[in-house]
Amino acid sequence: MYPEHLVHPMRMDIVEGGFSELKSSADVEEVMAKPGTTLLFINSVCGCSARTARPGVKEAVAISAKKPNQLVTVFAGVDSEATQKAREYTLPYPPSSPSIALFKDGELVHFVERHHIEGRSAEMIAAHLEGAFEEFC
Repeated sequence: MYPEHLVHPMRMDIVEGGFSELKSSADVEEVMAKPGTTLLFINSVCGCSARTARPGVKEAVAISAKKPNQLVTVFAGVDSEATQKAREYTLPYPPSSPSIALFKDGELVHFVERHHIEGRSAEMIAAHLEGAFEEFC
């Protein structure tokens, strides 16, 4: 577990982008039970999360004509219970953080693993997500 005072700015970065934090397994289950589309960002303290993933996710939401109904986030290494439950919904993919999952009516329809984030710019991630939103939202 990372100390809260260290991760607070990373939490607020994505929350200020319009995402709601899920901190328990019950929070995750409640969100996944809702109809419509849900974008789940699995946040992380790593450099690729700060440099490309968080900015890319926020940009995608800001520029896309079609958007998910719900924007939610869990923080890997901090909110363990919520992250573990969220990762049950992203199976069969292995745990990956940061990562980005798009669900439609609780079913995973698109997943961006860490190795798809590393080495890519925030703009590339945003464009990729914009295409997924166009297809599924």
